[in-house]
Amino acid sequence: MGLNLEQKQAVVAEVSAELTKAQTVILAEYRSLPVADMTQLRRKARSSGVYLRVLKNTLARRAVADTPFAGLSDKMVGPLAYGISADPVAAAKVLHEFSRENEKFVIKAGAMPNVVMTPKQVAELAKMPGRQELLAMLARTLQAPIAKFVRTLNEVPAKFARGLAAVRDQKQKTA
Repeated sequence: MGLNLEQKQAVVAEVSAELTKAQTVILAEYRSLPVADMTQLRRKARSSGVYLRVLKNTLARRAVADTPFAGLSDKMVGPLAYGISADPVAAAKVLHEFSRENEKFVIKAGAMPNVVMTPKQVAELAKMPGRQELLAMLARTLQAPIAKFVRTLNEVPAKFARGLAAVRDQKQKTA
C-alpha cells in the first residue's frame, strides 16, 4: 500500500532534517538481501549514530534537491538504502563493513557536502579513523607530557629515599 501525500511530505521533511545535520550520505543497493541481515545492519547503524533509511528514489531526490548533496540525484537508481551521518566517517565505516560481509549489499555512491564520491572513494573514507578514535588519540597525546612530568616529579623523592637507604645500609655495615 502506497503512502498518501501527507505521509510522503513527512518522509521528505524527516530526511531533509537529517540532511541539514549530515556530513556524509552513502547510497547502497540491497537487492535480494535477507530481512535478518538488513535488521542487523540497522542495529549497527543505530549504535554508530547513522541514520539508515530505505526510501523511494523520487522522495530521496526531493529531499536532497536544495542541499549540498544534490549531486547524488543521478546515482539514485534501483532499490537503495541511504546512510546519513553527522560524523564524516561513521556512515562509510558501517556500510562498507557490512558490504564486505554481504556480497548482495553493494555501495553505489557517496557524498560529502558538494562532493560526490565513487564506491572506491567511500571505501577509502571508511578506512580513516572516526571521531571517537580521533578524540582518543588526542587525549593520549595531551596526557603524555603530563604523565611524564608527574613521573619526573615523583623521581626526586624516590631518589632521595634511595639515597637515605644507601647511607643507612653503609652505616650498618661499618657499625
